Amino acid sequence: MDFRENDEQQALRKAAAELGARYGYEYTRRKVRSGEHPDELWLEAGKLGFLGVNLPEQYGGGGGGMYELAIVEEELTAAGASLLMMVVSPAICGTVIGRYGTEEQKRRWLPGIADGSEIMAFAITEPDAGSNSHNIATTARRDGDDWLVSGRKIYISGVDRAAAVLVVARTEDARTGRLKPVLFAMPTDAAGLEYRAIDMDIAWTDKQFLLFMDDVRLPADALVGAADAALAQLFAGLNPERIMAASVSVGIARYALDTAVAYAQQRAVWGQPIGAHQGLAHPLAQIKIELEQAKLMMQKAASLYDSGEDSANSMAAGEAANMAKYAAAEVAVRATDQGVQTLGGNAFASEYGLAALLATARVGRVAPVSREMVLNFVAQSSLGLPRSY
Repeated sequence: MDFRENDEQQALRKAAAELGARYGYEYTRRKVRSGEHPDELWLEAGKLGFLGVNLPEQYGGGGGGMYELAIVEEELTAAGASLLMMVVSPAICGTVIGRYGTEEQKRRWLPGIADGSEIMAFAITEPDAGSNSHNIATTARRDGDDWLVSGRKIYISGVDRAAAVLVVARTEDARTGRLKPVLFAMPTDAAGLEYRAIDMDIAWTDKQFLLFMDDVRLPADALVGAADAALAQLFAGLNPERIMAASVSVGIARYALDTAVAYAQQRAVWGQPIGAHQGLAHPLAQIKIELEQAKLMMQKAASLYDSGEDSANSMAAGEAANMAKYAAAEVAVRATDQGVQTLGGNAFASEYGLAALLATARVGRVAPVSREMVLNFVAQSSLGLPRSY
């Protein structure tokens, strides 16, 4: 077992960190305050091959895996220039289409996802389903060769930037009468699709949306994968989502810790830097330990996923991805809180970016899956305890 990244991964990490440093927190803050999207950073990341590093080379990608994509997201976030839609477009949608899409769908979508010229959103969450993906109410029914899709989705990221949304719906199995999940690539300008921004207190460069679908007519080739593949296709994108969520949280923790350490080294009170006091030094050291633990779990999850340990015969990648997401979210919250405590009143000044991170870090405990649902998964799947719901 080698815990060292190979030469290509080290070079990717260095290049992604350099890109993040060229933009950084000031760029992100300007975009948030102006209500603009981080288009310059997004397109440059695509041009450099960062956005599609996990996608197949024959479709414009880098031929890497989730490990490499997580490196990019972590480094950009640690520099204060996180890209939320990396979690969605290349990680979830690119993975699902790359694995289950037809050759035509791969040629249609993957090159644009890889170079950043097209963004695909992902719509699974519904107002009445919550974390219970088995209770999705959005339905798809046949109308000749076409499909008609109706339903609602909530908290869907970046729809206003997307060319299409990968929509999770359900279709009825005529043999059993049961509803089964299916996925559609739905253009955002499709007739019958409306979306509305949700008023949020949290400051992000990408907005969250409500989606309303009223008999949206889609051609047969909008169906991604098979209509009878059940949950396999749906969950193919959820482990990458958790790995990428972990990379964001790890990046947030790194940013907060680096900011706090730099301040503790230069801020002097009573004749010495405040970092010399154990009341500040020890909490920061503890966060460093917890950060390295979370990062190792994230790297393990990505490595297991890339080696194929996410099949129906192996839960290894899913177990590690959920644990990584949990551990990274916890340390991100602790790091930002301790960062604020270290800087004191200065933490609420815009130049440091810590106060804004308090809410952002907290999101990791809730999305894309709550920590309670992660604990349920670990209790039942890892420990073999009885199911509680």
